[in-house]
Amino acid sequence: MKHHDLILKNIAKHITLEKEETTYFLSLLESKTVKSKAYILKESESCQYLNFVNSGTLRAYFLNKQGKEWTIMFALKDWWVTDMHCFVKEQPAMLNIVATEKTEILRISKINLDLLFTEVPKFERFFRILFQNAYIREQVRVIQNLSLTAAERYEKFLAKYPQTIQQVTQKQIASYLGITPEFLSIIRNRRAKA
Repeated sequence: MKHHDLILKNIAKHITLEKEETTYFLSLLESKTVKSKAYILKESESCQYLNFVNSGTLRAYFLNKQGKEWTIMFALKDWWVTDMHCFVKEQPAMLNIVATEKTEILRISKINLDLLFTEVPKFERFFRILFQNAYIREQVRVIQNLSLTAAERYEKFLAKYPQTIQQVTQKQIASYLGITPEFLSIIRNRRAKA
């Protein structure tokens, strides 16, 4: 059960489960250890899983037609991640999701998630809250990208992902912020001198 402590605490933030409901939920999960730089999803693959990060860090990114990577999000310990559009619509993935370090995930398939909603309806409340919060985060990020300077966006990044700095490259951070690695270097140097 210790292996599942974190995910159960995550769920307990929004719903209370009976013992049988907990047992049923855990029976639907798959555990997977992902090596650093290994992918759990690649663009155009079938997106079948919603993933919970038990330990480690994942990075979701989009590859444009010119081959440039744009980081969409970092998923840290105690975060959920998938290519949500493709997971829900059962379409080929638009995103790549890769481990930036050795990462342990717990995942639930779309089929099992639908079963869970039928068998334990209170999970619909949990995932509604989860998806609402994700939508809010993305809306705030879009507004910040339109209204804040790159330096201000970097400060927000550091506040949101303080432990990520050690697990990801400056190039990946720059792609998340929508700037070049060289410009990020200038921002970091200015910040260090301030």
